[in-house]
Amino acid sequence: MATYAIGDLQGCYDSLLRLLDKLNFNESKDTLWFAGDLVNRGPDSLSTLRFVKSLSDNAITVLGNHDLHLLAIAAKHKKTKDSGLKEILNADDTDDLLNWLRKQPLLHHDPQLNFTMVHAGIYPDWDLQDAQKYANELETVLRSDDYLEFIFNMYGNLPEKWDDELKGWERLRIICNIFTRMRYCENDGTLNFKSHGAPGTHPENTVSWFEVPNRKVMESKILFGHWSTLGIINKKNIYALDTGCVWGGELTALRIDTEKPEYISVDCPGDANPADYIK
Repeated sequence: MATYAIGDLQGCYDSLLRLLDKLNFNESKDTLWFAGDLVNRGPDSLSTLRFVKSLSDNAITVLGNHDLHLLAIAAKHKKTKDSGLKEILNADDTDDLLNWLRKQPLLHHDPQLNFTMVHAGIYPDWDLQDAQKYANELETVLRSDDYLEFIFNMYGNLPEKWDDELKGWERLRIICNIFTRMRYCENDGTLNFKSHGAPGTHPENTVSWFEVPNRKVMESKILFGHWSTLGIINKKNIYALDTGCVWGGELTALRIDTEKPEYISVDCPGDANPADYIK
């Protein structure tokens, strides 16, 4: 039995199959964790979504910003030029796929393995219990019959800083942005969505979210994707998984059930559709 955490797929179905072949993945025994962004930009988002859903209890996935973007397109709140997303919306099983997708968590924590997986990150001023509580707030809304109300209020960069007194859409929006879009922030926790390049390209007054001084979640090992220009990082219990498959990089898995986690990757051809780029 093995457990692997895998970075952003973004519709790169063939690359996923090649990676699973390299891992000797056994669907009856092994478990896959997916760090979100199953769809968008790549050549076969529909097959990717169907495959991950078909794994049932052998797969755990958290929601990424591209997954939520698909829900917004399905709700006709946003438009897309991405042929892969259009294929999902025109599929016979689109309702089943989208209903399954919106019921996936924003955060997954395994106390036995001591790993926590999110798409983008955990807010520096939150401890693990805070993060679980706030993720559950938004998950409850997304899984409800009224989830479209949030989808229509999801987009935007404000508020820029967490305050426990926040209410309504502002509160849910920043929770969503933290878990699915965060990369950089200032030392006081103010989010910076203007910078999204590799470390070294950001303003002097900002740092990667995991480099903020006195970050509270230090003991639990955090897995995340979302940041393709970051590359593989393994430090301070931080494990980055997005190695830019859709941009011609690699698709990467991290075996997490062993004493020393091990990265395994396959090269990817690069199938990005820049016409539908969202940050």
